[in-house]
Amino acid sequence: MTSTRDDAATVGRLPEGFDRWEVEQFLYREARYADESDYDAWEALWTDDALYWVPVASTDDPLREMSVIYDNRSRIATRLKQVRTGKRYAQAPPSNLRRLLSNIEILGTQPNPSGGVDLEVGANFMVLESRARGNHLWGGRVTYRVRRLDGELRLVYKKVDLVDKDRPIPTLGFLI
Repeated sequence: MTSTRDDAATVGRLPEGFDRWEVEQFLYREARYADESDYDAWEALWTDDALYWVPVASTDDPLREMSVIYDNRSRIATRLKQVRTGKRYAQAPPSNLRRLLSNIEILGTQPNPSGGVDLEVGANFMVLESRARGNHLWGGRVTYRVRRLDGELRLVYKKVDLVDKDRPIPTLGFLI
């Protein structure tokens, strides 16, 4: 699979069919759905070939390294089914969350199975998690891949690189 990611000629440029404002609004909406525990809306954003990944180490090979989360589309649905029961100890009661996205940049494109391209976007993030046990700040860098399907933007890939992934991670019982 050939990528135009980090190719100086393509970084920052949008391929045909993508609008920067629309992409940014899509990312903000994905963040809001996660913050507000709107699991149905959040799940509906994903494509059938989706991958949601939170690595433990700095790696590009999730099959050789441990991950906090490494979910395909089926596993995303299973994770959300468990969360919807309200019986997950790690989220009883649920955390109050608010996240900020910044430094959103177009990284390039990836070819997709339908012969088109997925837009690769990077962003910095900070999540404030407020719980009875106190507050915790989560920060890092997210890489997204977005695809246009039937006129709508959909999420193909989300990789969350936590800044402090090299230290013990407190319970991560919410959508990061």
